[in-house]
Amino acid sequence: MAIDLAAFAKQNNVKYFMVSFTDLFGGQRAKLVPAQAIAGMQKDGAGFAGFATWLDMTPAYPDMLAVPDPESVIQLPWKPEVAWVAGNCVMEGEPVDQAPRNVLNKLVAEAASEGLHVKTGVEAEFFLLTPDGLQISDEYDTAEKPCYDQQAVMRRYDVITEICDYMLELGWAPYQNDHEDANGQFEMNWDFDDSLKTADKHSFFKFMVKSVAEKHGLRATFMPKPIEGLTGNGCHAHISVWDKEGKNNIFSDDSKELGLSDSGRHFLGGIMAHASALAAITNPTVNSYKRINAPRTMSGATWAPNTVTWTGNNRTHMVRVPGPGRFELRLPDGAVNPYLLQAVIIAAGLDGIRTKADPGKRYDIDMYQEGHKVKNAPQLPLNLLDALREYDKDKTLKATMGVAFSNAYLKMKRQEWDSFVSHFTQWERDNTLDI
Repeated sequence: MAIDLAAFAKQNNVKYFMVSFTDLFGGQRAKLVPAQAIAGMQKDGAGFAGFATWLDMTPAYPDMLAVPDPESVIQLPWKPEVAWVAGNCVMEGEPVDQAPRNVLNKLVAEAASEGLHVKTGVEAEFFLLTPDGLQISDEYDTAEKPCYDQQAVMRRYDVITEICDYMLELGWAPYQNDHEDANGQFEMNWDFDDSLKTADKHSFFKFMVKSVAEKHGLRATFMPKPIEGLTGNGCHAHISVWDKEGKNNIFSDDSKELGLSDSGRHFLGGIMAHASALAAITNPTVNSYKRINAPRTMSGATWAPNTVTWTGNNRTHMVRVPGPGRFELRLPDGAVNPYLLQAVIIAAGLDGIRTKADPGKRYDIDMYQEGHKVKNAPQLPLNLLDALREYDKDKTLKATMGVAFSNAYLKMKRQEWDSFVSHFTQWERDNTLDI
């Protein structure tokens, strides 16, 4: 039986609901709705002008309504009188095809119709910066190899443990927190779940981290490469597929290479086949390509892929298989849209299973040192425009994600690219003024 949000408010002393949706660029939008009005909103939705967000609409479009999904409701641990709830976007009674959560819902249903239940976990990395976003907030965090630095993580104990305490309170089963490979960078891990639930948690996590950081006078960013010369923010995804009831991992087969079943290999084959197009979704900003095509960082490695290869337990490839029954996609970065990340994983994987795709040769070399030896593996796109072109060429992936969504996404992202290349920079003045 669906949760009655009005009753939820009474039981939990909630005064306001944030009815939220995520636009094409990953922007989180919300209406703050008093609990007294939530019954009507649960039925009809909260009204938005789609053109005022990053959606492919004009001011002439009718109202877009975000209809709350009561199963997603989360009471804000740091402000319990408010509850966040994800909305599914509707216009004139029909789902908005380009809305990211709708894209994911459609693909979850498509996978379920084929007896597949996709479960994922994400590793969301972020930096804690000064409020102006210009530098690392901890002046003592200067180690050449800062990963797992216990002094540095303890200097941010109040922020990290507050967030982790909230995840414990929410029942997310967080299991570790650490200082990451860049100065000022952190990662927090919680348990994997159904892809839609992971997307909702990922979306809420970003909101929560930013909110707690602001409370402590800091600024959190998930930007892929916020500090030149340092390791960027990844968002690695761990992927497994289960049976219809979600009880048996159909990727797991101890008799197969690395414990990955034939279905798992085919799903991985789909990821490999569509990887260059995938980047348009998993690495969605101009800045993203300063992470996956970066020179060596101060710590000695970027920890990001630049070639379409897979391996066993080796972090220098795009995909690694760290243990039986799952694999890790290391391509996505911190700017990825939580809903589109899950959607494109399912879309590529479904195509791989349907076509019995072969992931190709497994490489166990260090790609950072010996990548030049791999002659036939595709390079990942060098920039956002190349990624968009790859996505546009990939007719199967575009169709599986949805034609209306794909057209809207490509249009809006090309406009973003055009805005970027028309921007004059100091680099141009420094390098061409006297030519």
